[in-house]
Amino acid sequence: MKEKGFTLIEVIVSIAIFALLFTGVVELVGKIFTQAGGQSLLLSNADQARKIVFAFADEIRNATYGNDGSYPVAEANDQEIIFFSSEPQNPQIADKIRYYISGNALYRGITVPSGSPLSYNGANEQSTKIEDTVANGTTPLFYYYDGNYDGTTSPLTQPVNLTQIRFIKINMVIPNPAGTQTNNTFPITGGATLRNLKTNLGD
Repeated sequence: MKEKGFTLIEVIVSIAIFALLFTGVVELVGKIFTQAGGQSLLLSNADQARKIVFAFADEIRNATYGNDGSYPVAEANDQEIIFFSSEPQNPQIADKIRYYISGNALYRGITVPSGSPLSYNGANEQSTKIEDTVANGTTPLFYYYDGNYDGTTSPLTQPVNLTQIRFIKINMVIPNPAGTQTNNTFPITGGATLRNLKTNLGD
């Protein structure tokens, strides 16, 4: 009677096929976890960027003259802005606020007025890194618009005439760890009208 079983060649072929399938499954699972991790990181970065954008919009909305008489916007560059803003609970005091990119990080500096009369000492600025990585490169972080801004109007060109500014937009470009070759970054945009200058719209 002829015995049934696998030949040596059949066993080797079976092992080879199993090894190929196993390798493919391992790579697939690895890619799934890598993409999931990238998506999770992107959502976390985007959430942080949105918080920054919302906070910036609130501060810009409350921009006002400095306690030393300085105009509400002191500097308006592509990658840096300096302005004065007061908190609703303490409208008599206007802090000097600076947002700027250094390296690939975004910082927020604040100078509280002191002395009598109140003045702003640059040496007292307290700077905090608020975003570890921004990918703006040469893309402006800030855009400035006059009183004719309707959502589609072109921004003012640099150097900006500070007295023309009525609306300021922030455009944070953050890296997309889960992106493709055509979408390696993700923009988060927001802005606000300078409330204390809105009566000058159209001037």
